[in-house]
Amino acid sequence: MLRRLIILIPGDRHSNSKGGRAWIAALWQTHRMNRIYQSALLLMLSWLATACVTEPRAEVVTANDSNECVVLLHGLNRSWRAMRPLAEALQKAGFATANIDYPSQSGTVEKIAPLAVGLGLDKCRETGATRIHFVTHSLGGILLRYQNEQSPIPDLGRVVMLGPPNQGSEIIDKTRDWPGFEMLTGDAGAELGTGSEGMPSKLGPVNFELGVIAGTGTINVFASAMLPDPDDGKVSVASTQVEGMDDFLIVGSSHHYITRGDVVFRNTVAFLRTGKFLDEDKAGIGMTD
Repeated sequence: MLRRLIILIPGDRHSNSKGGRAWIAALWQTHRMNRIYQSALLLMLSWLATACVTEPRAEVVTANDSNECVVLLHGLNRSWRAMRPLAEALQKAGFATANIDYPSQSGTVEKIAPLAVGLGLDKCRETGATRIHFVTHSLGGILLRYQNEQSPIPDLGRVVMLGPPNQGSEIIDKTRDWPGFEMLTGDAGAELGTGSEGMPSKLGPVNFELGVIAGTGTINVFASAMLPDPDDGKVSVASTQVEGMDDFLIVGSSHHYITRGDVVFRNTVAFLRTGKFLDEDKAGIGMTD
């Protein structure tokens, strides 16, 4: 039996107002025939939605007769909405979940990590969990690695990282001097380069059970051209890997959509339960979502 508890911190009301919905609808109607404008509009609205979050908040679902809870951390310029389908798959598998929404552009990794990771740990512990797993997307994995190095998590269980820039991303290196770079990445995103000054290079090998899922699909050919093949449109497959990881899986998803799909769902559940991904999916059998 699962019970949903949503903990909200004010600051996200603007997108729900009638005026806000009417404004969005008018913009969409104006550009309904132009897919390029639509894509740009969706990107802008996504950025505005994440910008409305000023403090981390959590969507918690408890599970009876379970002492295990999973913290979900989304990636840069995303929100908890991106992780909800995965959270629901974990709930069906019997895990309690704490899906964290945090302001990914509100500061550096050093500033954001204790807030986002700390809230997830607190909410999971409130469910009575004695073993806390993490499932992260992109920047979320770097937040967890940083925070665990600064303050080791005693009840940390297993971790699944989706498209993590564990060695950084070449896109950050190549676009750092572009106009508007800092507006799109924020301070934390700007720290995800591959050089010695990037946060990933400052982190040591992982010391917890870790499974990494990397993607090879892309919805942005231009971005992929800046990355070594294969890649997911934001991070190369090689850059997702890190010393100390226990298992590795490649799927055909893009960076944006790697948080969705049956292959990712079932392998995330499998790793949290056993510490291994499914052999048939690692062999490329049954990889259709």
